[in-house]
Amino acid sequence: MIKLSVFYPNEEGKKFDMSYYCNKHIPMCQEKHGCKRVAVELGVAGAGPGTRAPFIAMGHLYFDSLEAFQNAFGPHASAIMGNIPNYTDIQPTIQTSEVKIAR
Repeated sequence: MIKLSVFYPNEEGKKFDMSYYCNKHIPMCQEKHGCKRVAVELGVAGAGPGTRAPFIAMGHLYFDSLEAFQNAFGPHASAIMGNIPNYTDIQPTIQTSEVKIAR
């Protein structure tokens, strides 16, 4: 299984509209990507008590294979990436991973 993770650093003075992300952007990605499942996380704290979360949000999309992801993302990349300014001014970090354990 392949997981596409999008990390949004928790930067001072930046905006992130979680409602738009969950209700508009993620459903658009699901429709265009054909992913198997999604997960969205809101950062609430860092590792220690009272520390700031390093990421304000994280989005994860799961696919059967790397080929399935590439075939789904390629034709819609500009629409998906072009929607980012509608919910944030943060430059996301994106990682594609192969899931080794999922229970």
